[in-house]
Amino acid sequence: MTTIYDFNAERIDGTTKSFSDYKDQVLLIVNTASKCGFTPQFEGLEALFQQYKDQGLMVIGFPCNQFGNQDPANNDEIGEFCQKNYGVSFPMMAKVDVNGGDAHPVFEWLKNQKGGLLTDGIKWNFTKFLIDSKGQVIARYAPTTKPEALKADIEQALAAK
Repeated sequence: MTTIYDFNAERIDGTTKSFSDYKDQVLLIVNTASKCGFTPQFEGLEALFQQYKDQGLMVIGFPCNQFGNQDPANNDEIGEFCQKNYGVSFPMMAKVDVNGGDAHPVFEWLKNQKGGLLTDGIKWNFTKFLIDSKGQVIARYAPTTKPEALKADIEQALAAK
């Protein structure tokens, strides 16, 4: 059975990260954008990361420019923006596509595991996926779902580790 641990992704600094490095952790994977109405969710995502990282939560952001051209900057500029404006300390990956023929394999897998309400595709920035400590997707959240609304599910996933 395929798990998140079977994938790699390019980090925002250009190095490759294996998701197998996150074994036994609970992951929250989010497609992000720097110029979106939901961009302030970076603050909530960072707060979740700070609150739960010592218990085994890892938040991972994937910048995406597929929705309204809301992340047109290059990876260096995106990383600087996230750190400077929201104090993001969780890992940010290189910019990816989440839909279509060039969609990153991680997002193809995530969508196959947990489809959306009307379509399996990602509809907008800040769609969130919660992955348990065994590497399986346990929940998908809409862009409108604020990070703080995920606390109970995160705590449950951490307790099940």
